Amino acid sequence: MMDHELREFVDRVMDRRAIDDEDVKMLQRDILNDIVITRDIIDVLVALDRAVAQSCKAYADYLVALVVDFAVWENRPTGVIDRDKAYWLVTTLSAGEGPTATAQRIASEIVREAEHCDEALLAFAFAKGAAKEVARAAAGSMPRALLAN
Repeated sequence: MMDHELREFVDRVMDRRAIDDEDVKMLQRDILNDIVITRDIIDVLVALDRAVAQSCKAYADYLVALVVDFAVWENRPTGVIDRDKAYWLVTTLSAGEGPTATAQRIASEIVREAEHCDEALLAFAFAKGAAKEVARAAAGSMPRALLAN
């Protein structure tokens, strides 16, 4: 269930079809600061990224950090993207007309951060960002999830 303040925020952003730095500050300080983050909230924020015509870099950075922290560290089992989490993430990140650049970045960062990652998210992350990941691996920063498999 979505908090009233978050619902108002989403409505305001959708009316403008844009997210700016002030919106991100409000989201961090006033709206999400005191509530428990859930899958539903993550789904709304990822959908918002997809729906707006313009979003600032701060929103993308915040969304990536929030989803990675939630999926990898706040959700049990910690450090692990099991089958259930992987399918939820792939569904959320690829909804609509496919993943946004931010959604692709979220998938790649989760794979890098997680100690173990289900094949569904690995396939999704590599299918969308294989060239970047190959370059990272060649540079010596192989995702932890791949090292654990």
